[in-house]
Amino acid sequence: MPQLDLTTDQLLTTTRAVRRRLDLTRPVDRALVEECLALATQAPTGRNRQRWDFVVVTDPARRAALAGLYRLGLTHPRDRVARTGLDRTTEDTARRLRLAVSAQHLFDHLHEVPVLVVPCVRIESRHELAGHTGQANAWGSILPAVWQFMLAARSRGLGTAWTTPHLHYEREAAELLGIPYETVAQTALVPLAHTLGTDFRPGPRVDTARITHWDSW
Repeated sequence: MPQLDLTTDQLLTTTRAVRRRLDLTRPVDRALVEECLALATQAPTGRNRQRWDFVVVTDPARRAALAGLYRLGLTHPRDRVARTGLDRTTEDTARRLRLAVSAQHLFDHLHEVPVLVVPCVRIESRHELAGHTGQANAWGSILPAVWQFMLAARSRGLGTAWTTPHLHYEREAAELLGIPYETVAQTALVPLAHTLGTDFRPGPRVDTARITHWDSW
């Protein structure tokens, strides 16, 4: 399909987390996914090791099972996830309500999304992720590629969202998808579908003056 007529700045500012506007009825051509993956793997990666792998799930039964693990991660999380701390959106009650409705929609319909992508990073062992530096090295070798995948998807009229609740049940997901758990870490679950309309706008953000620290904090 032809790419959307977006400037670089428009692409960077309108690649949103898409939940309610994913087209659940329209298939995604395999060639489109492969184009996005080819662009994803042009991302920078630590020492050019290219430790990334992407599990693309289109089988309905596996999608349903993976969506089930996502829901379990939200309703019965295994790990403690901080819910407090800094939140720069607390003043926007209406926006937080819209986000809650959007999240519920994805919760209810994730199994209907035509493609689910699980980005992974290869590791020496799970011990590699025990420390902050090891985590930074591992995530830094996969997250830029995932973002480029999302940008490539947006430019082709596809929507994505970064989700992580299924990682509470990562071992079960690994068994479901045949991923070697000890040497391959899953990093996210990314729904992928054509969008209902393409007119996405930049999201509300705090002024950069509030978050920029010159020379010291």
